[in-house]
Amino acid sequence: MITSVREHTKCPLRLWLVENFLSPSFRRVLPAVAKEVGFAVSQVTYKWPEWLRAQTQKQRVIWAYKILFLDVFFPSQVKRVMFIDADQIVRADVKEVYDTNMDGHVYGFVPFCGSGPKTSSLLGWSQEDLRNPDTNGFRFWEQGYWSNHLGPDRYYHISALFVVDLELFRQRGAGDILRGTYQSLTADPNSLANLDQDLPNFVQGQLPIFTLPQEWLWCETWCSEASKARAKTIDMCQNPLKKEGKIAGARRIAPEWDTYDKRIEAVLQRMNASA
Repeated sequence: MITSVREHTKCPLRLWLVENFLSPSFRRVLPAVAKEVGFAVSQVTYKWPEWLRAQTQKQRVIWAYKILFLDVFFPSQVKRVMFIDADQIVRADVKEVYDTNMDGHVYGFVPFCGSGPKTSSLLGWSQEDLRNPDTNGFRFWEQGYWSNHLGPDRYYHISALFVVDLELFRQRGAGDILRGTYQSLTADPNSLANLDQDLPNFVQGQLPIFTLPQEWLWCETWCSEASKARAKTIDMCQNPLKKEGKIAGARRIAPEWDTYDKRIEAVLQRMNASA
């Protein structure tokens, strides 16, 4: 993901990594990879508040950190950040979406393909044209609780890529709203099944989401094959219809994955040879 961002983005890059979740092997190779690929890196951390209901599963802890502590992670001089999931391939200059005028919203997310008002048009196509019909039965946000909560006029957004205006986020107490809502909802252990995206989608009444252009996140599970050609990022999200590992899926869905993989492997081999 990092290498693909660097390949298509011309401005300087600084990555902010949550040190709680970095493996020893990744810490060891990070300086060499940063030098070879061409990016600066900073590590951030935050101690989970004692008053905030804890998560025990590692994946859910990571999801929680991803959304709950955006106002306290970064130095005050950092005005805006962009989050990209590690299992994505980027095919365009991310500064385009980073610089998006979000019309006073604290953050912007991309909707799931085919989510939202049926009369809307994204990428110049109807919502029906954007969706993968094979997974219609798995589109949980179009059924039951989520369908009623979102109503006819709101999108359900994916959390694999989003932009945060940190100044507005802090000014409006967005972190407190998210943490307070999280604390309330997690009294029921069955709530927030997809914590990092269920939470911001749930609080759209208090913190409206700016809907980023659809082409900024394509996922085989939910998006039509026809819309892939215009995708600016490709997310390797889990497909319930395919029994396939992440790496095998990445090679099949985004052929350039192999090129990036070989480049990083070469860096690691040189590093090991000189050790």
